[in-house]
Amino acid sequence: MRAGLTGAAALGTTAALGTDSASAAPATTRASGRRPSTPEEALRELAAGNQRWRTYRERHPDESPAVRQSLTSGQHPFAVVLGCIDSRVPPELVFDQGLGDLFTVRSAGEVLDEAVLGSVAYGPLELGTPLIVVLGHQSCGAVTAAVKADASGERLPASLQYLADRIAPNIDHTKEGDARVDSTIDANVRAVRARLAAEPDLAAKVAAGELAVVGARYELTTQRVHRVC
Repeated sequence: MRAGLTGAAALGTTAALGTDSASAAPATTRASGRRPSTPEEALRELAAGNQRWRTYRERHPDESPAVRQSLTSGQHPFAVVLGCIDSRVPPELVFDQGLGDLFTVRSAGEVLDEAVLGSVAYGPLELGTPLIVVLGHQSCGAVTAAVKADASGERLPASLQYLADRIAPNIDHTKEGDARVDSTIDANVRAVRARLAAEPDLAAKVAAGELAVVGARYELTTQRVHRVC
C-alpha cells in the first residue's frame, strides 16, 4: 500500500510513512536546525527516520549532552505516536528519533480509554504538536487474543477482557484464520484513528490544517512503517 498522504493531498506533500522514494529518505527537517512544525514536515521526518532504521543507518539523534541540557527548560515534540505495548515496536527506535522528539503513548492494541485519549490529545492541544500517528503492527498479540476470544466465546482473564471488548467491534469476520487477525489489525488502527480525528478539539485543529491524524502499521518482517489510513 502506498504511503502518500491521502485526502490530505491538501497538505501539499508527496512524502509519507514508509515510502521508498529517494526524495523522502535524505536529510531530515532538523538538518537545517529547525524542528518539524507542520503535519507535512512531521510525516517526512518520521518517514526518513524509518528509512534509516530499516536500512541500519540509524543516527540516534538528540541524545547529546547539549540536547539533554536544553530539554530541562521545556519540550516541543513534533509528533504523538499511539502504539501498542509490544516490546518489538518502540516508536523512538522504529522512527530513529531521540529525546524530546516524540510523545509516545502505548496501550495493548492501541486501545483508547479516557486516560489514553487525554495523553494523546495533550501534545496537539497544549503544545501544538502537528501530527498524531496511530501505529499498529504485524502479529499484534492483543488483536490476536481478541480474535481468538471472539471465535471461541471464552472470556479472557481479568482486565485482558476489557481490551478484547474494545477491539472486538473491529474484527473482520469476512476473513478466516491468520487473515482475519491481519485484517483486524488494520481495521483496529482505522477505528482508533477515526475516533481520535472525531474528537471536537482535535477535529478543529485538523480542519485548520494545524494537525494530521494518520493510521500506520509496522511490519516486523521488514521493519517498514506504511500508511493504513
